[in-house]
Amino acid sequence: MAFASATTSSSLISPSPVGMIQRRFADLAGARKRALVPYITAGHPDVPRTIELIHGLEDAGADVIELGLPFSDPMADGPIIQASSQRALELGMHFDLLLDLVARARPRVPIVLFSYLNPIIAAGQDALIRASQAGFSGVLITDLPVGSDPEREAWFGDGPLAFIRLVAPTTPQARMKEIAEHGSGFVYLISRLGVTGVRDDMPAELPATVRRLRSSTTLPVCVGFGVSRPEQAAAVARIADGVVVGSAIVRAAGEGVEQAVKLASALRGAIDAA
Repeated sequence: MAFASATTSSSLISPSPVGMIQRRFADLAGARKRALVPYITAGHPDVPRTIELIHGLEDAGADVIELGLPFSDPMADGPIIQASSQRALELGMHFDLLLDLVARARPRVPIVLFSYLNPIIAAGQDALIRASQAGFSGVLITDLPVGSDPEREAWFGDGPLAFIRLVAPTTPQARMKEIAEHGSGFVYLISRLGVTGVRDDMPAELPATVRRLRSSTTLPVCVGFGVSRPEQAAAVARIADGVVVGSAIVRAAGEGVEQAVKLASALRGAIDAA
């Protein structure tokens, strides 16, 4: 996929949604910094506080925000994110409301639509265009492996959003290269097998897995699943281009926006000090 490059000669021309993510990681690389990529669930604890969270996370130093569309039948989500999705669904969250939420938030950093496949298909053929118009810069689909549905993958890959792909720690290197070639923006490396959640330690083999992935792609590598504390974020920042934190942020958001922002600030500090 060709990237639309952002111009530096005129502030009147903005980068494309795909280019926004590319530019963010290029700026970070130039500053020798690593990305903080928090995940939050749309509609948790409710819509107004989701908008507050987006703004608070931006102020705390988030570089990219993953915004999850709640789904009734999750496969990769642990109990914390499952519970947040259930609450959001009970409060009426759906695709069109998600778009309205992002449009109202007017995000200052790239926002990635994080979803299972079915809700996006149900939203219609123009779903990706409408998401881009609302303010999203990327899309990540958790249950669409490379090669599983070429026609549907082409729909995402040729669309207006960066198509971020997932790589597992058990993925062979040749398959890593194949996955990365069918994605854009960055590659999301799952740090461990299993579902999302808070963990006490990081896998001993993670540095070697990151090295294998780096040798397979020129895209930035972001690591998530199990990162919950500042010291873990620092450890990941030493080997990857970005640190994804989901369950810990979602759990804190359930206690209050201030708690989630405070955690994000601590994670930002740890990443910058790594």
